[in-house]
Amino acid sequence: MAPRGFCLWLTGLPSAGKTTISHELAPRLQARGWSVELLDGDEVRRGLSADLGFDRAAREQHARRVTFVAKLLARNGVVPIVALISPYASSRALARKEVGPFVEVYIRTPLEVCEQRDVKGLYKKARAGEIHEFTGVDDPYEPPTDAEITVDTTRMTPGESADYVVLELERLGWLEPGATAVRPRGSRTVTHG
Repeated sequence: MAPRGFCLWLTGLPSAGKTTISHELAPRLQARGWSVELLDGDEVRRGLSADLGFDRAAREQHARRVTFVAKLLARNGVVPIVALISPYASSRALARKEVGPFVEVYIRTPLEVCEQRDVKGLYKKARAGEIHEFTGVDDPYEPPTDAEITVDTTRMTPGESADYVVLELERLGWLEPGATAVRPRGSRTVTHG
């Protein structure tokens, strides 16, 4: 029987770096022997949640669907890495309760930095009133208060951020200590746990 997996749930504002960091994390966990599946919010929305809009009820339903998939994967020995804005604390709390083995990773990036990184131009459209209910502009983002890991992307590259998450997973007992991650010099990241 396969060992039970655990869910890594990356939350943060749009363009915070969730997807980029999740792509850096996957091979690091695979190198430790874990089966990994990326559940990117945009990709899942195009498939599993294509019928949903962007109001609060739809966002919560989208998060519930991702939670269900993550739960199935984790109980079958896979590490789902969820990269989902998941702006509401209630949705993340439900995911934590439903999935079971759960590590919340807050990708803490200031709004102004997210706007500078926004290659799709969505913040600009939201500020111009072309997009409504956009997280961080006219829809709230509720930052986690109890995330196990918090990553400050203004101090670390995506690769360094992934290395830091791996080190924190070791510290928290989710991974055996290994030599695949190196703490970035000069980084200082807040953690809760």
